[in-house]
Amino acid sequence: MSEKAQVSMVVNGQPHEVAVDTRTSVLDLLRERLDVTGPKKGCDHGQCGACTVLLDGRRVNACLVLAVAADGARVTTIEGLADAHGPGEDGLSALQRAFVECDALQCGYCTPGQICSAAGMLEEVKAGWPSAAMDDLAADPEPSGEEIRERMSGNLCRCGAYVNIVEAVRRAAG
Repeated sequence: MSEKAQVSMVVNGQPHEVAVDTRTSVLDLLRERLDVTGPKKGCDHGQCGACTVLLDGRRVNACLVLAVAADGARVTTIEGLADAHGPGEDGLSALQRAFVECDALQCGYCTPGQICSAAGMLEEVKAGWPSAAMDDLAADPEPSGEEIRERMSGNLCRCGAYVNIVEAVRRAAG
């Protein structure tokens, strides 16, 4: 017997109120009920990062968060990232543009999660959050290659576009 619950959230600036099975993940709600297909279902175990979205501004693996736990939250996916972070003349955010310019994608499957994770990661750096790559945890973090690789380590790319992903994130940060 499944339980249903009303969930309300704002997804990419649009309010939604949906009755969901209490076992439904944010990823499944987005993809199957709200037709927001940017976040991908890769492993469905929180290990690949293809489903990364911003939940109230913080990056999360949407496959691991229950929709009922995100009730009242603001969710930003790749589809809403440019609007949330100020689109340029081409309609892209600085991160999206940097990924294109640096050829930081191959098959593209992981790209929405990579870009959302990078957006959240850059906010963490801006807020001064330390990481395991820092020698001095009290110092302000810098988006160096080592720092970016450490902070983005939860996002996998089967094609191996990591060198270009790091360069794209560094360019967007600069």
